[in-house]
Formats: sequence, structure tokens, C-alpha cells
Amino acid sequence: MTVREMKYKQIVFDIDGTLIDTEYAVLHSLQETLKTLCGEDIPIEELNYALGITGADALKKFHIEDIPSALDLWNKNMRKYNDTIKVFNGIPELLASLSESGYGIGIVTSKTREEYEKDFVPFEVYQYFSTVICANDTSEHKPMPAPLFKYMKLAEEDHNKILYVGDSIYDGMCARSAGVDFALAVWGSHTQSIQADYYLKKPLDLMMIINEVDYKKHLRISQQPG
Repeated sequence: MTVREMKYKQIVFDIDGTLIDTEYAVLHSLQETLKTLCGEDIPIEELNYALGITGADALKKFHIEDIPSALDLWNKNMRKYNDTIKVFNGIPELLASLSESGYGIGIVTSKTREEYEKDFVPFEVYQYFSTVICANDTSEHKPMPAPLFKYMKLAEEDHNKILYVGDSIYDGMCARSAGVDFALAVWGSHTQSIQADYYLKKPLDLMMIINEVDYKKHLRISQQPG
């Protein structure tokens, strides 16, 4: 199947909860940070809101005045949990299949560029991504559409040729606002209650879905008269 027959030309991924499992590290390091800064021992389940948004936005909920210093402390605390962070099973195989099939592969993340370099680049899968949009690259962040709009500009691709894969409600809202189809990474979100165009129980489900979509498109084209 040629690239011209593909419904999607760019497959774009969130990082945390989609490509790599950072939930334990993010939440426990945030808990530790807030204990230091606010003197509060907040239960982990009350911190889930922080998954999928920028660290700065997560900290603003607690009316912390010096956000840069708080972020530095959070990042330092997160290093303590590095051994809990891993690439989700099936992600390397999925990225290899997408690359071999001719798709452009990119990232739109709420991580800053520094966090991206420290948290993601050490994993070898980073080499598959040609376009990466971090929190530093836009003034507005997920759930606003600005990060995906920036991606479209850099990748020189229309919204209807992009599929965004993420695990949070913020990812879905960002995609819908940008007019981009959304696939929910159920393996990271642990739920199917978030609105999405596709629901992926495991990473390689994505290949099955886009191959089926492209096959149906191919049939429609081949059946046209003349």
C-alpha cells in the first residue's frame, strides 16, 4: 500500500503513560515534593490529576509561588525512581512496524525539552521520532490544541492525516480541539471511559487498526468507476 493511500501519514505519541511507564515515578516524586514544600502528606490517588499536564500546571494547584524551584526539586526527586521507569511492552515492535510501513512518527508531550532529554532520550526508542513538540515549544499546552497545531506546522501535514495516541483525557481534548483523530492507549490509562476514535488495549493493536482503515480506503479507491 503506497503512502498516498494511507488515511494517516503521521502517527504522533504522548510520552508518559503511552510510550513509557512513568506513573509510579511521577506520582511518588510529586508526593515527596509536596511533602517538602507544603508539609502535606497527600495520598497518591489524589495526585492522579497531574498525569498528562505540565509539571508547572500540576504544581499551581497548590499555590506554590516559586514554580521553577519546585520543578527542580520534583525532577531531582523523580531521579530516585528511575529504576521504576520502563518502555511499555510492545512499543519497540510498534515503532519498528510503523517506520517500516512508511509512517512519519512524532511526539507531542507535556514534558519540557530538558525533561524529554533526561527522561526519554536514554531509551533507544527515541530514535524513531522525527518531530518532537515539548512544553517549551508553545505558550499554551494540553488540553489546548496549540501543541498539535505546532506539530502540523513543523511536519507540514494536515490535521486529517494525523493520528494522536495518548493515555489521558487531556490528550483526547487536545486532539479533538485540533481536529485530529485520537487513539486511547488503554495500556497506560487503565480505562476506556475517555472519548476516543480508537481504543488500543495493547500497542500492536494500532497496526491492526490503521491497516484495516487503509485497506477499506484502498477498496473504496479501487472500486471507483473509470
